Amino acid sequence: MSLLNPPQREAIRYLDGPLLVLAGAGSGKTRVITEKIAYLIESCGFNPRNIAAITFTNKAAKEMQERVNKLLAGKPAQGLTISTFHALGVRILREEAVTLGYKPNFSILDSSDCLAIVSELAGSVDKANIRKLQSLISNWKSALVSPDQARKNAQDETETLAANAFASYSGTLQAYQAVDFDDLIALPVALFENHPAVRDKWQNRLRYLLIDEYQDTNASQYRMLRLLAGPRAAFTAVGDDDQAIYGWRGADIENLRGLPRDYPNLKVIKLEQNYRSTVRILKAANALIAHNEKLFDKKLWSELGHGDPITVTVCGNSDQEAESVVMKLQAHRFEHRAAFGDYAILYRGNFQARALEQLLRNQRIPYLLSGGQSFFDKTEIKDLTSYLRLLANNDDDPAFIRAVSTPRRGVGASTLQALGSYAGERRLSLFAAAFEQGFAQRVPARQLAPLLEFCEFINRLQGRAGKEPAAQVMPDLLAAIGYEAWLFEHDEARTARIKLANVQDFCDWLGKKGAEENKTLFDLTQTIALINLLDKKDSEVDAVKLSTLHAAKGLEFKHVFLIGIEEGVLPHREAQADNRIEEERRLMYVGITRAQRSLHLSYAEKRKQGRELIACQASRFIDEMGREDLRFSGGKSETIPDKAATTDRLAALKAMLGKASPG
Repeated sequence: MSLLNPPQREAIRYLDGPLLVLAGAGSGKTRVITEKIAYLIESCGFNPRNIAAITFTNKAAKEMQERVNKLLAGKPAQGLTISTFHALGVRILREEAVTLGYKPNFSILDSSDCLAIVSELAGSVDKANIRKLQSLISNWKSALVSPDQARKNAQDETETLAANAFASYSGTLQAYQAVDFDDLIALPVALFENHPAVRDKWQNRLRYLLIDEYQDTNASQYRMLRLLAGPRAAFTAVGDDDQAIYGWRGADIENLRGLPRDYPNLKVIKLEQNYRSTVRILKAANALIAHNEKLFDKKLWSELGHGDPITVTVCGNSDQEAESVVMKLQAHRFEHRAAFGDYAILYRGNFQARALEQLLRNQRIPYLLSGGQSFFDKTEIKDLTSYLRLLANNDDDPAFIRAVSTPRRGVGASTLQALGSYAGERRLSLFAAAFEQGFAQRVPARQLAPLLEFCEFINRLQGRAGKEPAAQVMPDLLAAIGYEAWLFEHDEARTARIKLANVQDFCDWLGKKGAEENKTLFDLTQTIALINLLDKKDSEVDAVKLSTLHAAKGLEFKHVFLIGIEEGVLPHREAQADNRIEEERRLMYVGITRAQRSLHLSYAEKRKQGRELIACQASRFIDEMGREDLRFSGGKSETIPDKAATTDRLAALKAMLGKASPG
């Protein structure tokens, strides 16, 4: 505790009621949460099983768990809950499934499974339209709006279509004994509101709550927290209104405004000392965010020295901007003898990464791209997880359909249609319907045989999955379905090899995780939809990090390049049209406060839009940062001597780099 500053110490020791810790960027919020968990257990006599720390990402939960383990140094912390909102929702639903009419081993459907269901219900194959409907349904669930309310409130044809699909969608999921990600919060809320005995049980079990990134909660998450906290209201919420950047996906900054209203005895403690950035960087961040209406006033400060001026480079077009950034990065790295991993290039949209990637590859600069396709979204991984989901829950119809047809096992579309209509009449899952005598009378024996063979294969595998390690079961599963041969039949050799390598990675990872956590394949499958795969730490690779600003939240880098700081890009033109400038300003603030030692901004005077070159203006956010600590170069504003000096310096550095690089 002696190493903590006074507000941090106060936040850790305060237990007299609900607490809001307003934690500025880089102010040590994770430390406050983990130290408070240790304080509750060691000094206040709390049983670890009565404490829950809730965050938004598996990565944050894992980091917290590791830090708590170090602090408790060998003391038992068994039963302590450190998890994401969704993982806690799963835990509650597995235990209370029967009360809601579900089996404990219900399926968790991913967004592509749900997309297929919405597509079928809406009778459309237009992917953009289906995604719009899916997004509306998701937002309604997050806001705890019922299908009936959605119908009443529908304002146009799309919303009416989505509201009609919403009611059928909920019924379909229940019939499949399945839930989607939004249900993992919405269903516990319904459970606690309608079953007081269940609510009391969980309130007594989780007697102290710590909530990370509180500003990112949506209406259903806030409701869940209020129901869990109950009248005792023993919680610490940690958040920062200046970093609320997820309004577009349902996060509601009103939840911060609502806390003092809902809890009149709420204590507010501000963490304003920043341990990350130099004074100049924080001065620019404070000046920028002062343009937003404030919920709570705070100002970040630092003891890390004044630091370098912030550079602003004006480029002719977006290609020149990419070249300038890569060249500056190389020169800066050479000058400061820094590692590649000390640098991040951050941008508003993924489209900005393409030119950068090409240049980095050409210059043989290693880089890591954040926010790309998740491992679990790859087709080959989804093929295998459909088998695993079916092992966990025979009633998971989408998993059944994907597994039985990948690879094809002699079960054609007409057999599946017959099975589907019979299962619908009998209100059974497709798997259960396949074994019924009534169904056997509807299809010829030659159609029934391969179907039963597949179902019996799943039953045999199910028996093994509950007893044997994943490392033994997975290779047998792959061999039995002939997956490798099927890949090479359906894809070009190179693509098939890449897919096969991913499958091998997946199997190795399952085997390793099973061995480490002493879990069978069946245990691992229970949470497969929540596992964010391949816990490879990006920090272990010495590479420049390319990331969207949204994906960079929570991270920090010694040197940061913020690119495309133009009107229409940041702030984004859609945000301007929807009057969401304050959220865009917070996004810029997040970008600035990722930087520890140096910050470099750039923008293009022209940018390609389709086939045209459009004239661009510097973002208003540059002026709002205050010009005192900004150093401009390039563009019309530059004076001749400065330009010549910069050109000479870059030419000299290029020559030095040329001599230093091999070959």
